[in-house]
Amino acid sequence: MPILRYTVLMAGSHLDELLDVCKALANPTRLQIMGWLRDPAEYFAPQADPMEEVGVCVKQIQEKAGISQSTASQFMAVLQRARLVESTRIGQWTYYRRDDSRIAGLPELLKESL
Repeated sequence: MPILRYTVLMAGSHLDELLDVCKALANPTRLQIMGWLRDPAEYFAPQADPMEEVGVCVKQIQEKAGISQSTASQFMAVLQRARLVESTRIGQWTYYRRDDSRIAGLPELLKESL
């Protein structure tokens, strides 16, 4: 009976949100990218558009992680679906920065979900 009760409590959007976040952070490279984005000036070279305003260019993320462009784009899409990063498009480039308000709310999401 407790398992059924737990399943009923976990149903709905909180479960989906929690699963998206857990899946996004389960990959070591995506987790490392999130760490780098915490302090982008420390981990990435200066770029034409200010990191503090627009985020880090996906090209820099790709190079730092040592992955292909398509893999970098897929990884960032997973993080974006989990709402852990926000993107800004400037010309042909996409820039990413952490969604710190979302990250700050993760303990509450866990509390509501578990």
